Amino acid sequence: MNQTANQPAGAGTPMIVMEDVDKWYGSFQALTGINLSVRAAEKIVLCGPSGSGKSTLIRCINHLEGYSKGRILVDGIALTNDAKAINAVRAEVGMVFQQFNLFPHLTVLENCTLAPINTRKLSKAQAEATARRLLERVRIGEQAEKYPAQLSGGQQQRVAIARALCMEPKVMLFDEPTSALDPEMVKEVLDTMVALANDGMTMICVTHEMGFARAVADRVIFMASGQIVEEGPPKEFFANPKHERTRAFLGDILAGH
Repeated sequence: MNQTANQPAGAGTPMIVMEDVDKWYGSFQALTGINLSVRAAEKIVLCGPSGSGKSTLIRCINHLEGYSKGRILVDGIALTNDAKAINAVRAEVGMVFQQFNLFPHLTVLENCTLAPINTRKLSKAQAEATARRLLERVRIGEQAEKYPAQLSGGQQQRVAIARALCMEPKVMLFDEPTSALDPEMVKEVLDTMVALANDGMTMICVTHEMGFARAVADRVIFMASGQIVEEGPPKEFFANPKHERTRAFLGDILAGH
């Protein structure tokens, strides 16, 4: 069921291409023969049981994990072990994790301006103007001078999203961004992600939030045992899953909601 890296005529160059990607940890194979092509502005939701390779897959896209075999291109840049290539890709790819990974000793504003000043070489004034605009965009502009510990989990995750956006990425990767949140805080983060999707951001989201997948995804991809088992548009994926493992997973996860 893997989507090949070939795009239909007129679709333009894919933003992300993974061709026959394998990933090993010692004798354990975490990813097997991954073929995935993501167009600019496309929204992909990755789902599957714990340990299926979802997080490993997206961590390979910005080389937080090296891959063992195959080829990965991001915006036309071949992702190799070369530091220059890795840095070029990371400059285009924002990532939001389960844990917020904010610096506790820096204010919200300082967390958001650190990388643009040091990596993009923006002036402090430029970086702060961008950060304040993006904090407003994720609806926490009034929290700019606070420290992370003074914010709720949902607010901290929205800061993490704003911080990633401050680098003006072409792609956003989300690794279960709501799984560490209390249930009442999940919606505010998902709403932020929906707004980002509606603005045309290229996104790959690892999530169990199937309502979000139905509302936002162009494609839902189901992974198991390090492989892409099935994929399709949300309507088709949820209404008519083809593979027994997909049906079992959806039965379990939808029963729990």
